[in-house]
Amino acid sequence: MRVALAPGIRLLRALPRDSRYRGLTLLLTFLFYTSYHLSRKPISIVKSQLHLNCSAAASDRHNGSNGTAGCSWAPFDGDNYKELFGALDNAFLVAYAIGMFISGIFGERLPLRYYLSGGMVLSGVFTALFGLGYFWDIHVLWYFIVMQICNGLVQTTGWPAVVACVGNWFGKGKRGLIMGVWNSHTSVGNILGSLIAGVWVSSAWGLSFVVPGAIIAAMGLVCFFFLVEHPEDVGCSPPLHHAAPGEKDAEAALPDDGPLSATSRTSLDRSESPKEAAEEAEAISFLGALRIPGVVEFSLCLLFAKLVSYTFLYWLPLYIVNVAHFGAKEAGDLSTLFDAGGIVGGIIAGLVSDYTGGRATTCCAMLVAAAPMLFLYNHIGHNGIGVSMAMLIVCGGLVNGPYALITTAVSADLGTHECLKGNARALATVTAIIDGTGSVGAALGPLLAGLISPTGWTNVFYMLIAADVSACLVRRILTFLLPPSPAARSPRAAIRRQHLPAALDAREDAGENTRVDTAPSRRGRSSEKPRFPGWFPAAVLWFFLFF
Repeated sequence: MRVALAPGIRLLRALPRDSRYRGLTLLLTFLFYTSYHLSRKPISIVKSQLHLNCSAAASDRHNGSNGTAGCSWAPFDGDNYKELFGALDNAFLVAYAIGMFISGIFGERLPLRYYLSGGMVLSGVFTALFGLGYFWDIHVLWYFIVMQICNGLVQTTGWPAVVACVGNWFGKGKRGLIMGVWNSHTSVGNILGSLIAGVWVSSAWGLSFVVPGAIIAAMGLVCFFFLVEHPEDVGCSPPLHHAAPGEKDAEAALPDDGPLSATSRTSLDRSESPKEAAEEAEAISFLGALRIPGVVEFSLCLLFAKLVSYTFLYWLPLYIVNVAHFGAKEAGDLSTLFDAGGIVGGIIAGLVSDYTGGRATTCCAMLVAAAPMLFLYNHIGHNGIGVSMAMLIVCGGLVNGPYALITTAVSADLGTHECLKGNARALATVTAIIDGTGSVGAALGPLLAGLISPTGWTNVFYMLIAADVSACLVRRILTFLLPPSPAARSPRAAIRRQHLPAALDAREDAGENTRVDTAPSRRGRSSEKPRFPGWFPAAVLWFFLFF
């Protein structure tokens, strides 16, 4: 007797072909970037344990075969351990920030499947090499610094590649909600990394790095064998990134605030000549990506937003211990609520931006709301565990919601902007520019918190509030400094000017008066005055802020 198909297989067969592959791509990229964050987390677990051992059992140093029994692991056993741990953190973050700008350029010119799988395997190698220092009895700082730098560089292969893959498969309509849910891989990876590293941190901390390294390397092999970069590769229909031409509502859907909005929706002619198709095959350059309206603005916005997020990531447990007077374990458990709030905030931000069509407005609203919430948390967050839990969830959602939206849906929107005329080979570069600029803030935030915290935690929160407000204002300030061209300022006017010559020719054929032509021509001449390219001042400002 023939056995019926398994229920799961029947369900898969019932789904449309496009849905099956889109679901597979979403699941795979979720697992891939979860493994990236899983491999980053062990350092924060292990370094705190090394510090605790060295301070608690100084009399038992160098009793084990590896010289680690009880406490010591030189060079982190001295009084300058905080500076050395800070050097490890900054080595990774600075390398990550610098490498991210280069990573997108390579990502556009190499097959994403090869690029992503190679980066994951190398990330596993360098993560494991850090842990092998335990088994090889290495006690020189430069070894661990070099491993952190190399790991930071190869970890930059992850984010541009996975966002580009998801952007290739999903159109703009539900991108905010889908990517909001999908972006929870960051918190899932952090949680799994903490749990896995915690298993061996007290007995053999080297395994806390070797096992996550093996996991991400194995996921790299899965990526090589199963990832599909483009729908066309398997005969699926590509997503629609912009409205089809000729629709009556297309013009009505155009925003009034110009192309600096990440939600600009203009018509995109999907019928292309062979010449245009050949031009689209060329990957966009770094300066070409900077010319895309909104890239510089959202990059600087993410710089301040990520500064706040990473300051909480590195300093929140210590703040809870010092101010709320909870124990170390309770502080660690409470700090996970900030990540949980970030998951909810990312989903809400994506859902609201899809419903309203305003990515920038959603980000600004959440950033503005985050400022008073941070102020309240600093003043009342320690008044009981219930208040602390509620405030952490709310602050996590308002701080990480815009961060998640910019790094996912906004990056994908700008990477498929209508000015690219359908060129899909800009997603990785745009994502790398935005996240790379944000990573500069990720490196600055913990550093500034360390410098300011001796003067009082209230001053640290004032710095975070100022960064949140700056993230909201930077886009409007740059919009004021960089006025768009008349065509960009009013897309409706651009459409009218595009069709005006044909209308005038028709009126001439009908023998009608064409005096209406004079006013538009005068306006056209007056608007053609010499000016810098629109991207130039923004690029200069971005350059000086970075360096």
